[in-house]
Order: sequence, then C-alpha cells, then structure tokens
Amino acid sequence: MRHTTHWTILAAGLLALGPCLSAKSPSEAKAERDRLHNAGRVMHEILNIPDDIPQDLMDKARCVVVMPSVLKAAFVVGGSYGRGTMVCRTGKNFTGPWGAPAMYALEGGSFGLQIGGEATDFVFLIMNDRGAGSLMRTKVKLGGDASIAAGPVGRSATADTDAYMRAEILSYSRARGVFAGVSLAGSTLRPDGDANRNLYGHSMSAAEIVREPNLDAPPAAHDLVSVLQRSSPLRKR
Repeated sequence: MRHTTHWTILAAGLLALGPCLSAKSPSEAKAERDRLHNAGRVMHEILNIPDDIPQDLMDKARCVVVMPSVLKAAFVVGGSYGRGTMVCRTGKNFTGPWGAPAMYALEGGSFGLQIGGEATDFVFLIMNDRGAGSLMRTKVKLGGDASIAAGPVGRSATADTDAYMRAEILSYSRARGVFAGVSLAGSTLRPDGDANRNLYGHSMSAAEIVREPNLDAPPAAHDLVSVLQRSSPLRKR
C-alpha cells in the first residue's frame, strides 16, 4: 500500500510539472518576437528606397520571406546561419490579405562568395502556388527543389523576362546600404518548428499557420504585416 501511495504521489507531481517542462522560455519567445520586429523594419526600409522591389512582383507574390541581419561569417563554419519569417496571403489561392507569420530557417549556401563579417538582410518573394506549397511542407533546396533567380530592382523595372517568369522564388539582399538581387542557389529554406512553437505557445506546422484563416498574427508581427498590406493589398493574377 505504501508503494502504491508513493507512485501515486510521484505521478501526480509529474503531471503537475508537465506544463512547466513543455512551456516555452521567456527568452526563446522574445527571440522570435525580436526577429519579427526586425523583419518588419527591414521590409519597411526596403520598400521605401527608390530602387526597391518592382511593384508588379510584389502584387504577384504569394508569400514573402524575410531574413533580417544574417551574418555572412556563419557561412565559414557551416550549419544554420539565418532565422526569419514567412508571411503569405490568405485564402485558398493566396488572394486575400497578408496573414500570420511562420518562422523559417536559412541554411547552407555558397561558401566562397558569402565569406565576410557584415550582416545582410535577405528577402525572398515566393511567386507561385507550387513554391509556396513546397515551403510549407518541408525543407526546400534553392535552385534544386525550387527554381530561384536574383530579383530585379526598381519600381518600374521590367520583370517579364523568361528567367523571372519561370522562377518560383526571387531573392534579394541588402548589405552596407546596397539593395540588389542575389542568387542563393544551394541554400535551403525550411520551416523552423521550434521557433513556431516558441512564438505561438504550442506546436504548429507552417502549413497550419499559413492556412488557418482565423489565426491572429502576434503583436510583434503587426508592423511587418501592415507594411506588406499597404504595399500590395491584393494579389494580381
């Protein structure tokens, strides 16, 4: 009887500790909120320079991925080197307002060209349904699993060449004040499950976040979502 009572008390204690053991730490949640704040700042600044992303590309994009302040020096040692977020238009065909953010990781890459110590912001436009669907499901190798091209710059720049029309993802970088299209073929983009759990308080897949019509964006993402909404409220087909 004594042993039974002992195990009953132990089990009850473990059940009581369960929520504490599984809960996100305040520092982890703050890190994700900081990334969202920084992503909003990056998009606001990029969309307010003279030679930014062409408007017709913004109007056709299904999703936007923002990786703020990626340290290129991380390429030297390998491994994961970028953390950021993806925001997609809502609706079955990505035609609605911009929705809640899903957190993403940028990994691998072109080592020889990217060595250097400065921080670089990366922006990716996801240009079709296939590209968006692939990114929501699994890790995507840029230039392999999904076609990628360096995006054109300038609000009036032409974006109807074959390279841009065929690409599923258009990529940009900003470093030392210079904004330009850049190819990151060989890198990978993947949903960051740990970061999404930290941000939303429980496990959610990227697809669940993007496709859930009633999911509210966290307050930290409001600047990012609002700047995208002001720039391109509706997707043009």
